[in-house]
Amino acid sequence: MDFIKLAYSQAREALDQFFTDEKNIAQIQSAINVFTTSFKTGGHVFSCGNGGSMCDSLHFAEELTGRYRKDRKPLPATGIGDAGHITCIANDFGFEHIFSRYVEAWGGPKDALLAISTSGNSPNVIKAVEAAKAHGMKVVALLGKDGGKLKSMVDVPIIIPSQITDRIQEVHIKIIHITIEGIERNLFPENY
Repeated sequence: MDFIKLAYSQAREALDQFFTDEKNIAQIQSAINVFTTSFKTGGHVFSCGNGGSMCDSLHFAEELTGRYRKDRKPLPATGIGDAGHITCIANDFGFEHIFSRYVEAWGGPKDALLAISTSGNSPNVIKAVEAAKAHGMKVVALLGKDGGKLKSMVDVPIIIPSQITDRIQEVHIKIIHITIEGIERNLFPENY
């Protein structure tokens, strides 16, 4: 039973530590602005990550194409998770290219990318960011630990300063939900 209380305590501590730093709040607002601008100018938002971070990237996209709290028009968002695409690219080019090839095919200067990596060092996410930047896209990253290589490669790095992957992911999903609400508040103020 003690491990349950410990897990809860660690989760609360990670959230409190992150959200009491005003610089982190400002970074979330910057992320909201990046995605809102993309949608307002006719752009598309892509997202990517590995494992649980892929699940979070897909969750982010489906909340935008579906709805978060109230009905509204769908927003053009894609979580890069198509099994056919991923297995084709991994087989033909290597796993490190599974996201970048998608961004190269579909990304443009009005678009934005949400890149998620708890270490900040995932090779395939790094390549996706490089492809996005080469296409003039804005990039927001949800990272952990010290931010890794990605923190200096993106426009808006949001870093959870924890060494525990599940604690990082728990804060990431909270940030994803807050970001979606911020996008909706900007684009559909009548819903709030």
